[in-house]
Amino acid sequence: MRLLVRFLGFLFAAGTVVFLVGVAAAAGLIWHFSRDLPDYSQLQDYEPPVMTRVHAADGSLLGEYSKERRLYLPIQAVPKLVINAFLAAEDKNFYEHGGIDYSGMARAALLYAQNYGSNRRPQGASTITQQVAKNFLLTNEVSFTRKIKEALLAMRIERTYSKDKILELYLNEIYLGLGAYGIAAASLVYFDKSVNELTVAEASYLAALPKAPAALHPVRNHDRAIERRNYVVDRLLENGWIKQADADKARKDPLIVTNRANGAHIFAGEYFAEEVRRDIFERYGEKKLYEGGLSVRTTLDPKIQMEARKTMAAGLVNYDEQQGWRGAISKLDITGDWGVKLADIKSLSDISPWRLAVVLDTSDQSARIGFQPGRELGGAINKDRQTGIITLDGVRWAKAASGPARGKTPSAVSQVLSPGDVIYADTLIGKDGNPVEGQYRLRQLPEVSGAMVVMDPWTGRVLAMVGGFSFDQSQFNRATQAYRQPGSSFKPIVYSSALDNGYTPSTVVVDAPIEIDQGQGAGVWRPENYSAGKYQGPTTLRNALRLSLNTVTVRLAQDIGMPLIGEYAKRFGVYDELPNYLSYALGAGETTVMRMVTAYSMFANGGRRVKATLIDRIQDRYGHTIFKHDQRECRGCDAPSGWKNQPEPQLVDRREQVLDPMTAYQITSMMEGVVQAGTATAVKEVGKPIAGKTGTTNDEKDAWFVGFSPDIVVGIYMGYDKPRNLGRGATGGHLAAPIARDFLKLALADKPAIPFKVPAGIKLIRVDSKTGMRAGPGDTGRTILEAFKPGTAPPDNYSVIGVADADGRSLQPSPDADRSLFRPGTGGLY
Repeated sequence: MRLLVRFLGFLFAAGTVVFLVGVAAAAGLIWHFSRDLPDYSQLQDYEPPVMTRVHAADGSLLGEYSKERRLYLPIQAVPKLVINAFLAAEDKNFYEHGGIDYSGMARAALLYAQNYGSNRRPQGASTITQQVAKNFLLTNEVSFTRKIKEALLAMRIERTYSKDKILELYLNEIYLGLGAYGIAAASLVYFDKSVNELTVAEASYLAALPKAPAALHPVRNHDRAIERRNYVVDRLLENGWIKQADADKARKDPLIVTNRANGAHIFAGEYFAEEVRRDIFERYGEKKLYEGGLSVRTTLDPKIQMEARKTMAAGLVNYDEQQGWRGAISKLDITGDWGVKLADIKSLSDISPWRLAVVLDTSDQSARIGFQPGRELGGAINKDRQTGIITLDGVRWAKAASGPARGKTPSAVSQVLSPGDVIYADTLIGKDGNPVEGQYRLRQLPEVSGAMVVMDPWTGRVLAMVGGFSFDQSQFNRATQAYRQPGSSFKPIVYSSALDNGYTPSTVVVDAPIEIDQGQGAGVWRPENYSAGKYQGPTTLRNALRLSLNTVTVRLAQDIGMPLIGEYAKRFGVYDELPNYLSYALGAGETTVMRMVTAYSMFANGGRRVKATLIDRIQDRYGHTIFKHDQRECRGCDAPSGWKNQPEPQLVDRREQVLDPMTAYQITSMMEGVVQAGTATAVKEVGKPIAGKTGTTNDEKDAWFVGFSPDIVVGIYMGYDKPRNLGRGATGGHLAAPIARDFLKLALADKPAIPFKVPAGIKLIRVDSKTGMRAGPGDTGRTILEAFKPGTAPPDNYSVIGVADADGRSLQPSPDADRSLFRPGTGGLY
């Protein structure tokens, strides 16, 4: 017995020593690995890279920009179903353990022993807290050292942060495949849903992804993805977090994902979205754009944008088709599976409903075509092969653009198409205006291009922007980046300069040939009207602008001086600096559609300066406004104690007055005449008060129209990217104005016919539309109401002095002539 007691005592002593040594060793290991542990307190101020989201004016999503597609979601906003799905898949005891799941570690150790020497990756036993420690503070190195550090950090994190905070960090940081980080982004990327809309099956699939998102790809590894998803469903059921019926349904649900695009999310908004992206990049830099989690509310009106895109594209296509058929895009060998070969040809993604197709066979009456098959999420080509028929009606427009048959209307489809031709086609529209089932129309990508900008004249908010026919074809934004000659659309700047400095719409100037000695051996410049050889003689400024008379504009510019016109051009933002050459009064300088539309906005709003903007407001990731376009002061807008019958809030507008409001109305009234009976009569069909001006550049290289109603401004130009002649008669009135007409018909369809507001001080006087003189009591044939500033009403008659000599050359007054005869506002002849 004594020996037994001594032996037990020995064992106890030895055990105590071993225990103490073990404790000491463990303490030593903990001390050793704790010396260089990362600072876990940084998790408190964690700001993950979050995508910037850009929204249209109505709140619809326009674009997303990020390096890691992530939306940070507070734990309070995560549905219980989603939380339970991830706990079931990753750590069902999360709310019970202190950071380490010892039973899970034991299972992992046993499995490691069984697989020792098999080169298999050891199974992890990490809790969600350990994964947070690894993802935020450590590396993915597979080693015992990393696992020890991970466990130590997990225990410290558990003592510092709440379970909900740890889970929030985890659910927003994890990578879930397809470029999505965190559950909010993954829900959008995979299913185009918010997390609140996820079904049991969808939440279970997302919860299955953290371990191996690539291995569970929904298309490439579909069966394995379904198997893992159903495993998570079973764990949810086992834990009592869903009902049996929900589990049964979830297992049967197909795994269908919708890959969310990275680009613009509003069709036809690509140019606008890219311009916004560039703006944010210039303001805040790359890091803020792609990682700052900005919320950007833009000025884009999706409805108006669609209307602008539709009408601009139709205008480009109509002009291009009139030039004839240039031939197929390329040629394809159609033996074998033509669909696979056609799928490899890049097609434009933003010209719907046009579709890329290949001609399979032809006859005189029709051609059979096969459409480009789509691709699945994993990149595999769809097996479906869709075909259609192009009839003779579908190619009747396709006159040969060159060769012996140039300009001849085809009498057979086979004259236009042949097997193997790669083309674009869309549904044929019948004479009744309805689609013809199964029949298609041949299409051709236009060579000509152009741009359109639509703006609110009172605020400068850009409502729509079309930078070309296809963003996928060319990302060059012709609305903001293309500098083109505006031609006669610049003339309202010249005329407003004159009206603001003593001239009136009834001032008479001679329309006759003129010669300008340019000096320094540059020769003599002889500007001509568009209708060369045709002159009106003495002409009012109203009629000169209405008919876009170049010689009158040159004489006017010569009289008021190019420095003054240059000052007004700078005020309106059309040019930064305008050279003092008279040709620039005819729009010979280069500017952009955006600048021209901004300038015309100042005519429409009574002469107030506006600054074009695509962005209303920018908020940071915390919801703080860091940019706001509207800088007007709102007095009385803050009512912290509620409404107590105080005075109504007042907006204080301190914007610069760049043009006299009366002058702005005068030039607007004159441009109404351009629409009603001038070079822009195509726009008259809109049936609403519209003012505007056409423009055609030298050699008819560009065609312009810029115009406005009281509440909307639209500017358009059409021309080749490498400028060349558009053809005889290709004027702004024939090409650009009809596009504006079609757009304004749509944009103003539901708007009342509001007349332009007459400012205080303006006097409307009946005058003879030809001479500009006061109309007599019995004059009714050609009288109009003309707008005059106080003290500038026209006289009853004037003296015609120095009209022209017998050869039609303009005669200038001698230096000794009585200059009072030429004083602005007197009806004198210039």
